[in-house]
This record gives sequence, structure tokens and C-alpha cells, in this order.
Amino acid sequence: MTTPTPTAYDSISRFFHWIMALCFAIMLATAVLFFIEADIPNLMNLHKSVGSLLILLAVLRLLWAITKARRPAADNAAAKLGHLALYVLMLAVPAIALIRQYGGGRGPLKVFGIEVMQGSPEKIEWMTQLGNQWHSTLAWILFALAAGHIAMAVIHQIKGEKIMQRMIGRQ
Repeated sequence: MTTPTPTAYDSISRFFHWIMALCFAIMLATAVLFFIEADIPNLMNLHKSVGSLLILLAVLRLLWAITKARRPAADNAAAKLGHLALYVLMLAVPAIALIRQYGGGRGPLKVFGIEVMQGSPEKIEWMTQLGNQWHSTLAWILFALAAGHIAMAVIHQIKGEKIMQRMIGRQ
């Protein structure tokens, strides 16, 4: 006999989802602002701080998802692959940024003003190249996947599947 799958996410999963959604919105805003005006004071500090918070939240969220046996099942293979891609990129994008930060020879990483990681005293070329080649590209792919995730939630809701209630906490 199998245990029935719940119809709503638990409060901790919902917390991770919505706080990370807010962080992604901030990351998207800072990324767009980089293209408009790169010299905004403290923009890079905010981007690095929120990105560091995101990798911590992603790790905790992943650990919670792995250990939480009863959660709503994805409806199909596309949803499962989409969620897997989101998790992989939620970890890879900031991890690549941390590698670039360390190897950039630009000093320590400060998260909300607190030094959390020393940087290499000298530039490490492969680390900066990795970050320069992949961080931005993968981040835009992550934003596109997040937009697709939102679009699919809206489509399912319009179709009457009440998908939004699962993440809001109403059954």
C-alpha cells in the first residue's frame, strides 16, 4: 500500500519557495540594471549578497525536499525535468559566481557587509574564465526556466487544476 500524496506543500517548502522567488526577483532586477547602468553604487554588493543567500537557501531547500517524503508529485515528465533543471541551476549559477569571486583577485566576498569568504590574493585565470563564460549565460537560462515555471502554474490554474493552492497552502 502506498502513502497518499498531499495536495499542498508544507509551510517550510512554501517559505523556501516564496523567499527564493523574492530573491530571484531582486537578482533579475540587479542583472537588468547592470545592462542599463553598470555604475550604480552598491549594486554589485547587493547582487553578490542576495546570490549568496540564494545558494544557502537552495541547499537548504534541496535538503528539505530530499528528506520530506510527503510532497505533491509532479504531474508529468516535463514538470519533473523542469524542476530538476531549476534545482541544478539554482546551485550551479551561484557556485560558479563564488568560484569567480575567489579566483578574481578582487578581495574577500562580503555578504550584507560581513566578510564570508577570502579571495585569492592573485587572479586565477581558469576561475575567472569559468565565471565569465558561464555565470551570466546560465543565470539567464535560469530566469527563462523560472518564467516558464510561472507561466505553467498560471496555465494549470486557468485550466482549473488549482495548482496555485498547493503553494499558497490552501487545498
